[in-house]
Amino acid sequence: MASEIPAKRQKSSKDVPYRLIYWPGLPGRGEHIRLALEEAGAEYVDTAHLEDGINVVLAYNSGEQPKDETNIPLFAPPILQHGDLVISQTPNILLYLGPRLGLVTDLENDPDGLYRINSLVLTALDGLSNEPHDCHHPIATGLYYEDQKEESKRKAKDYVKNRLPKFLGYFQRVLESKASGDGPWLYGGKLTYADLVLFQCLDGLMFMFPKATIKLEREGKHGKVFALHKAVAERPRIESYLESSRRQKYSNGIYRYYEELDFEG
Repeated sequence: MASEIPAKRQKSSKDVPYRLIYWPGLPGRGEHIRLALEEAGAEYVDTAHLEDGINVVLAYNSGEQPKDETNIPLFAPPILQHGDLVISQTPNILLYLGPRLGLVTDLENDPDGLYRINSLVLTALDGLSNEPHDCHHPIATGLYYEDQKEESKRKAKDYVKNRLPKFLGYFQRVLESKASGDGPWLYGGKLTYADLVLFQCLDGLMFMFPKATIKLEREGKHGKVFALHKAVAERPRIESYLESSRRQKYSNGIYRYYEELDFEG
């Protein structure tokens, strides 16, 4: 588990700590990586909790890092460093971490399972992360919210009425399918990193659009989706993480609460 300083537990010669490089002060896209590392009980350093963490992020953003002939320049965080490897992009990092952290199905017997899990992740990030971000920045990311408030209202109203139920409906169908297997999980009857991603997306949406998500939960059409959120939150390591200072509060990131955007749907 992460702390403000590198963990000090004893490690075998095969252990190589992970290093997550992300902006301090907000969960953001880095939270998907944190949840995977926390669920697995992996040793990692989170630069968001380091005193000079912002400078580490800026060094990668400016192209000062990485300084080697193998790793490519990276566009933006989240960034994962593991040994000599430095990679970016949330789904790409999770694709790397999933098998190493035991957050996929048995790939020996289900070699294509990783790609099905990745498909679920990409869909969740498209509709339940990227689109919500556009609700408060529908015109341009370089403009302040106040500069596009009226457009944001139109976007958010349409999102909670049409797009949010559509994506929750899709994941309800997945959870009702035979491929989901036994239990509350999306695929193969086993917790995978896709479940953690869906948890985080829904958790952020519950903060951003409380009226809409409460209404959708009460209607009962997406019961398995909300049950998955509860099941993830109750896992011992996740529950401990959520109650810790390592879990950063929602603020000025993807999931923001504005009263004027809090439509019921």
